Amino acid sequence: MNDVVDLIINDHRELQRLFEVLRNEPGKRTAMAPVMSTLLFAHSRAEESEVYPKVKDAGASEDVEHSQQEHLEADRIAERLTALDPESPEFSEVLEELIHGVTHHMEEEEETVLPHMRDRMDSDTLGKLGERFLAARAEHLGDQPDDMTKAQLEQQAENVDLSGASGMSKQELKEELEARAEE
Repeated sequence: MNDVVDLIINDHRELQRLFEVLRNEPGKRTAMAPVMSTLLFAHSRAEESEVYPKVKDAGASEDVEHSQQEHLEADRIAERLTALDPESPEFSEVLEELIHGVTHHMEEEEETVLPHMRDRMDSDTLGKLGERFLAARAEHLGDQPDDMTKAQLEQQAENVDLSGASGMSKQELKEELEARAEE
């Protein structure tokens, strides 16, 4: 069975590998930047829809709220990065900003959220959650920030305990979540 904690850590290691390629091999940026952003977005959406609600139910709502805010910030930076020419000087600056934010998030998640899951969930639960994580991740491969649905935004709002999300338009919700990311 696919343990969700192991799957998340595997994605983190792959993102770190892709960051190193993007940072150290500028000639590969045009090909590798979309690969990195695709994995980052799919991983984030799968955590938000499948993992974070279960972690919240297991008593770690502060960790979930913090992690979700970091996802919002990473999405904002990644959206800026994907709009840039990989050969421009600004690309390197925004890449470093993204690497810093995502690396910080991965470290915190591996120090708090994932150990919490191992402590509070049995191996069968972690395996079933892993299957759901993989399915959600596969569903979102290729998605970019512009592809966010209102339902996905509502899930992000729930993860940060933002009330009234269902009564907001998609644009209002997106703006409110972006404001949360800047906090």
